[in-house]
Amino acid sequence: GLVQALFFAGCMIGAGVFGHLSDSFMGRKGTLHMVCFLNAIFGLLTALSPNYWVYMALRLLTGFSAGSVCLCAFVLATEPIGPSYRGVTGMSTCYFFSGGIAVLAGIAAMCQSSWRLLYVVTSMPSLVFALAVMPFVSESPRWYLVRRRTDDAMRILRNIASTNGRSIPDGVTLKLDDEDDLNKKVEESSSTILDVFRSRATRGRLVLSVIISFLCSAVYFGLSLNVVNLKLNLYISVVANCLAEMPGFLLTTVLLQRFGRKPLAIGSMILSGIFCTSASLIAGVGALRVVRMACGMVGIFGMAATYSLLVVYTAELFPTAVRTAAMGCTAQASQMGAILAPLVVVLGEQVPFAVFGVFGIIGGLLVICLPETMNKPLYDTMFGLEKGERAPISEGGVIPGNSEI
Repeated sequence: GLVQALFFAGCMIGAGVFGHLSDSFMGRKGTLHMVCFLNAIFGLLTALSPNYWVYMALRLLTGFSAGSVCLCAFVLATEPIGPSYRGVTGMSTCYFFSGGIAVLAGIAAMCQSSWRLLYVVTSMPSLVFALAVMPFVSESPRWYLVRRRTDDAMRILRNIASTNGRSIPDGVTLKLDDEDDLNKKVEESSSTILDVFRSRATRGRLVLSVIISFLCSAVYFGLSLNVVNLKLNLYISVVANCLAEMPGFLLTTVLLQRFGRKPLAIGSMILSGIFCTSASLIAGVGALRVVRMACGMVGIFGMAATYSLLVVYTAELFPTAVRTAAMGCTAQASQMGAILAPLVVVLGEQVPFAVFGVFGIIGGLLVICLPETMNKPLYDTMFGLEKGERAPISEGGVIPGNSEI
């Protein structure tokens, strides 16, 4: 439990550090490249740990790098996508996350004789990805745009169009949503997380996103770790949890463009909370253990849907200039929830379910206070977001302040 908590503490620190670097001079691609290398190096070093204390330190460092891999990859993958496909694209990444955990259960089952070998095998994918895949990945055109590198942004977009068998007319260019305000241009070039707190439009969003992410993560990771209290085969239970998550991703993906982000987040969190509360009232004896596990699977089904949806939702709540930094804050909150999760799990068989049930219901009620983002533009600057939120939709259906083509 202590090692697991330290790993998530490392994730929390790394999310803040690399979230800032991703928004600043390193960019999305450079930061992702770095964290993949660090993740592989620290993982391989963990396999050589001579004692428990070195092992703990290396798990902290592994978390420092690993916690930012998904964050940077998600932002890099979704920023070039338009509103109609952004939600579907974001949700599609979640299948690989759960699929990876299911594969991990199989690898762990084969490496039971050596935990050192397990660390070597599970560290290699990051290294392979950094060396074989990253050289072919483009930087985010939105990051180039907010850095005032319009030519580079257009070059990326023309490459994307060419790959799709299309072309962008020569007269088309990109324009930032603060282009008409010279004073704002100077300010936005150095936007930080402090600007999120200064703006009335984003301050409440960040606070709510942080609290909701904390509650969601505590339940999500808690239910995953709580398999030890189910007194069933550990490897089968982990795979069962992963399989329970995937329908949640699929259902959310299908319903995302029909009902929007907000209603789905409310419904999935409360659904998880209700079933976790029900599981806490069921005794873990005889056939009732299977019933309790079924309630837990529905709980993780709902919270996995929320966990993945929140990543898409949070990315749309904040402008490009501070997007990764803001998501870094919510990721830090998620890691705090993950730190709490193993400490709750050790409280016994029924108490964890009760705690996770309360967390799920409270989180669902807090989502009510967030704005809907479905079919809204992905703003680039703080000024652009504030202007766009104030401006009505024009007769042609175009929302002022959106730099999307």
